[in-house]
Amino acid sequence: MLLRRLIALYIGLVLYGLSMAVMVRAGLGLDPWDVFHQGVADRVPLSFGAVVAITGVAVLLAWIPLRQKPGLGTVSNVVVIAVAVDAGLWLLPEVHGLPWQVGAMGLAVVVNAIATVLYIGAGMGPGPRDGLMTGLVLRTGRPVWLIRTSIEATVLTTGWLLGGSVGIGTLVYAFGIGPLIQLMIPFVDDYLPGFRQPSVERGTEPSPVAAA
Repeated sequence: MLLRRLIALYIGLVLYGLSMAVMVRAGLGLDPWDVFHQGVADRVPLSFGAVVAITGVAVLLAWIPLRQKPGLGTVSNVVVIAVAVDAGLWLLPEVHGLPWQVGAMGLAVVVNAIATVLYIGAGMGPGPRDGLMTGLVLRTGRPVWLIRTSIEATVLTTGWLLGGSVGIGTLVYAFGIGPLIQLMIPFVDDYLPGFRQPSVERGTEPSPVAAA
């Protein structure tokens, strides 16, 4: 079981980083956190992946007052996704032509959902950003949707002001990623333990929410 979980974790993280790169290359808008990452990367002499990693570390520091505990998946998230997204951006060319852009964007969202299901299914610790959300939920008593929406609205607005890419892809990701993950959970639920954890809304351990 441990080997299966490790394989799922690292395949999921690599696919997650690659899906981010595909979405950047599609050029139709990014998910809220990647809008922020791109906005910062455009203004500092660092790669997109380096900004992703540094942001992850900064978010992990916010776990300290929230008394969240990182796992292997948490630390791996910071490193592996950053390396994978930079590798993807190096390998993949810009996508030109609206039909190809739409296809690339759709592929990126689907691959991101598969990656999220594998990574969370491994059950080896939440990503820094999800841990921030679950920690705030547990400490404030506010509902998941309010905390999640507040965090993502903040990073999306900040990223947009910094010049990050907001577009139809942002909306497709926002409304498509949750249903896709829900659709895919049954395919891994018998093999991976991550989606069997109690729900945050019942006041126990963090529930799985889309990654990064």
